[in-house]
Amino acid sequence: MPHVADALTAQTIRIAGHGGDGIDAYLAQPLGEGPFGGVVVIHHMPGWDRWSKEVTRTFAAAGYLAICPNLHSRAGKGASPEDAAAATRAAGGVPDDQLVGDVDAAARHLRSLPSSNGKLGVIGYCSGGRQSFLAACRLPFDAAVDCYGAGVTGSPPSQAPVSFVPLIGLAPNLSCPLVGLFGAEDRFPSPEHVAELDGELTRLGKTHEFHSYEGAGHGFFAVDRPSYRVEAALEGWARIWEWYGRYLSS
Repeated sequence: MPHVADALTAQTIRIAGHGGDGIDAYLAQPLGEGPFGGVVVIHHMPGWDRWSKEVTRTFAAAGYLAICPNLHSRAGKGASPEDAAAATRAAGGVPDDQLVGDVDAAARHLRSLPSSNGKLGVIGYCSGGRQSFLAACRLPFDAAVDCYGAGVTGSPPSQAPVSFVPLIGLAPNLSCPLVGLFGAEDRFPSPEHVAELDGELTRLGKTHEFHSYEGAGHGFFAVDRPSYRVEAALEGWARIWEWYGRYLSS
């Protein structure tokens, strides 16, 4: 665990996302001159909710600039995270190009801050894990974290709430070192999906580490959900701190 900052600020801001659309983003910053590395947090499929903002503040408390763009902003002004997420699912999910544009806008905002050291990581949970991999293949990052991202490999199951195409074909374009954190009991991504991606990244010579946790399924980081698994989450956080400490420090 890195040094915990004594104080931080956090607020909702507006940024120009994909296509120039105004979207909300939650920005958290440690107090001080820095310079600090930055982290773009991609929220899970349930939306831009309280837990996602707590995660963003956790990075700021650990000494990182952190921003979490609301990928569901276009679903309606003032909509609750649940309603916005439902509307986004009903529309087929967040289009990949739109995701890349929104993450790019968030990353540019972090880099523009006077206390930034210019180094950025990206992290995502659930659908955000897939989107973290996508962003790291389409945009320049210094480190990436995929937390049980479904749909990087394999085809979505028939009951999947959104449609998407596998991303493994983008693996040659991965711009930065990647750490993947998975539940051994998860079905999507399954251990077979994880092994497939691991093998392809190894073949390509991409710097990566994958860790799977016994007794954990999908969503084991989410403290407000029955899927939460404290031991897996604590070890996963330790991996995140080590990874970002290695690649985002000044």
